Amino acid sequence: MLPSIRCRRTNLIRRPCLSARLSTSSVLLANRAIVYSSFGNPSEVLSAITYPDLPPPPSKSLNVKYILSPINPADLNVIENKYHSKPSPVSSLSEGRHKFPEPHYVGGNEGLAEVTEVGPDVTHYKVGDRVVLTKQQSGTWASARTLHEDDVLKIPVGLSEVNAATITVNPPTAYNMLHSFVEPKEGDLVMQNGANSAVGQAVIQIAARKGIRTLNFVRNRPDIDSLKNYLQSLGATHVFTYDDLKDKETVQNIKTTITKKGTSLMLNCVSGEPTKDMTRLLADSATLVSYGAMSKQPLILPTSLFIFRDLRCRGFWQSKWYEEHSIQQREELMKTLAELKLREPEYEILNLKGTASDEEVAQQVRSVIAKIQEGRYGRKVLLRFEPAQ
Repeated sequence: MLPSIRCRRTNLIRRPCLSARLSTSSVLLANRAIVYSSFGNPSEVLSAITYPDLPPPPSKSLNVKYILSPINPADLNVIENKYHSKPSPVSSLSEGRHKFPEPHYVGGNEGLAEVTEVGPDVTHYKVGDRVVLTKQQSGTWASARTLHEDDVLKIPVGLSEVNAATITVNPPTAYNMLHSFVEPKEGDLVMQNGANSAVGQAVIQIAARKGIRTLNFVRNRPDIDSLKNYLQSLGATHVFTYDDLKDKETVQNIKTTITKKGTSLMLNCVSGEPTKDMTRLLADSATLVSYGAMSKQPLILPTSLFIFRDLRCRGFWQSKWYEEHSIQQREELMKTLAELKLREPEYEILNLKGTASDEEVAQQVRSVIAKIQEGRYGRKVLLRFEPAQ
């Protein structure tokens, strides 16, 4: 992963259009969505479907066009049917027009959209407002959708499109984990694994803004020095690899010069053996907060940590936070995050041309997702649906 890489736009190859199979008239199918009708490997089950313009929205609802829609790891877990939250199937993407022969799920859980039309009784939003989604599994891999006004939030002014499109999942997860369990003070030390993840990078930046030190662990790789320099440029205090946890001298040095009495808060998105090794650096009565399991291994910890050192283990899920907080509290969180001025994640925009066929677009998306699954992407990929020419 090279810190200097910011954006590369990707074009699509062209194949015959398949949208006619879903069309019952000569209406131009101006919109497109990335969908699936059964759970499985995302690089195999995803397809693209075109559909016409949306009819006027019903009461308390909005029509929106999506500007950017990220592909997040959790999105792939949902498609694999390996995620706690399940999507709702749809029989149509245009309020009854062009019904599908079988229910489909729309991929994506996060995205930046612009309001194009408001329904009756909508008072909080107007045409032109830019909004983000807070309802779980809203289906954001689409060019346009009809949404209920309670499922969106108006974004603060001043955010870039990329920061706005990625603000509802990773930055608030980082912020809330730092403020909901053991709130560190200036000079305190927070430890985390997966430090190069989007959440990890947000943790580093938010902590640095508050004068909180961070002890960060990442997987070893050929360009490890470049990654360490990048994380330090974000504000990371210390960066080590999981391999370092196997070296007794390095661990002893960390204990004597960095952690000293140990750290009281550890954030975990990896689980497995590295997480167990990291617990040796915790203070008594410390709190371990888990928000992921990237290793796909269980979190197995020695019983002695709980009996003799009073370890507390908690879990955090940002979607549940949204469910339990009011729209005013959600908007205040977005405002706080915007004021922190976090750096844009490294990203790549995948332009899905409106002139391309459904199969062509589906193949491009499946190809990119296959590379993501193989760990060949260190950048955030965001979908942009271009209109038909």
